[in-house]
Amino acid sequence: MAGGWVSPAGTWLLAAVLHAAISPAAQGAGAQKVRVDEEVEAYPNESVDLHCQFIDGGGHTKLTQVSWIWEPLDGERDNIAVFHPVYGQSFPNVAFKDRVVFLQNHLETPSIRISNLEMSDAGRYTCEYATYPSGNEQATTTLIMLAKPKNSASVVTVQASNKSVMVAWCEAADAKPAASIKWLASVGGNHSTSSTVGPDGTITVRSEYWLVPTAADNGREVTCMVEQRTQERPWADSLQLFVEYPPSVSIEGYDNNWYVGRSDAMLLCQANANPAPTAVTWTSASGSLPETVVVDDNKLMVKKVDDAVNTTFICEVKNKRGVSRHQITTFVIEERQLIQGPSTGVIIGSVLGALIFIGIVIGFIFFIRKRHEAREGPPKHKPPPPVKAGSSTEMLNKPSEPPTVTETAPLSRGEVYYEPVGREPVTSHEDETTGTLNGGTPSVLDNSAQAAGDHRANDFDSSNHEQPAAGISCSESFVSPAMYV
Repeated sequence: MAGGWVSPAGTWLLAAVLHAAISPAAQGAGAQKVRVDEEVEAYPNESVDLHCQFIDGGGHTKLTQVSWIWEPLDGERDNIAVFHPVYGQSFPNVAFKDRVVFLQNHLETPSIRISNLEMSDAGRYTCEYATYPSGNEQATTTLIMLAKPKNSASVVTVQASNKSVMVAWCEAADAKPAASIKWLASVGGNHSTSSTVGPDGTITVRSEYWLVPTAADNGREVTCMVEQRTQERPWADSLQLFVEYPPSVSIEGYDNNWYVGRSDAMLLCQANANPAPTAVTWTSASGSLPETVVVDDNKLMVKKVDDAVNTTFICEVKNKRGVSRHQITTFVIEERQLIQGPSTGVIIGSVLGALIFIGIVIGFIFFIRKRHEAREGPPKHKPPPPVKAGSSTEMLNKPSEPPTVTETAPLSRGEVYYEPVGREPVTSHEDETTGTLNGGTPSVLDNSAQAAGDHRANDFDSSNHEQPAAGISCSESFVSPAMYV
């Protein structure tokens, strides 16, 4: 193949490839002249428009006639509408007669409308032209019939047992396409689902919820949810289970304090049952009730406690599922017992607990402070020794001596004791010169006081005098009045 020369065999191969590329099928696909909707959805009892249009790019095709051919999902093809420019319209299928009309009266746009749709109308609808010189041209629309489900749900009345039974069901009927059902439940159970196809092609889905029912399951909630193409959101219905069971009986009200003469004693018969109890009966161990007892349905009231109510009371409750009873023995005591209420005990306990807690906190704080003071220790500076009271000359001339403990004898009867109210002031230098205490002015006493003073002079040493207070002038010195002992 030098110089671009092609052999005869190569030329034949190239011609075969080009012929295959422009085969009639490829030419037909590229020259589609009938335009329709590929798929259309509709609902029963409504209407639907099926559009058709002939596209002739060159304008050389002559349209002779147009027909709509219906091919059901499980049947044979059949003409349902025909239009001829000379002979007019025709509707050969009886099932579509009076339900099909042409929207426009010409060949280029022979669209039709089907009214009062039925589920059986689903299928393939072909718009077919008879043309010259190319022959027939056609295109197909698929009609999908949709049906909204008819949803419903309910509980089943069951009796408490140890076997699994159906307690609720949920159904989505006559739907297309088929719906799906889910259960939401707080009880332990399971469900089973089945479906059936109707004569018109719709599907009914049914789901059953099964459970081993107990008295505790009564009133509990299960929810059915239905999802389907035609629904904007899932449909849901909440159901309360209804489980019947015989009564469960208890007696309340006895406080172990039925004393003689009490007038407010009462017993209450409580029953848990489904359905509700039909009868409540009170009896005693002896058969008949004491005369002091009054019965009001499930209440047994004692008008006045006496020895007659020192017995056993029996309450019997009945419903359609069975009979149950309960009994209690009451004891009559002579005197009333003071029973502290639980609320008082709680309050007292709370107060005691709070006081104990506060005491612990205070003790802890006190302990910390004591330890802190122990770490600090005694003061570092020693205070000055006390100065003995006396004249200024003695205080200046007498050396400092440690304080001595002087034991004094009690005063005898008739002796006078002077109790100083304040400390004697320190005398000035002039007082020392004259030797007169108290600013040079002697104390004025009566004769008996003076005699007592002379007598006590021998018993008390001048060293026992208190130190005069600083800051007090001589003019402010005074002596307390005498006190006889």
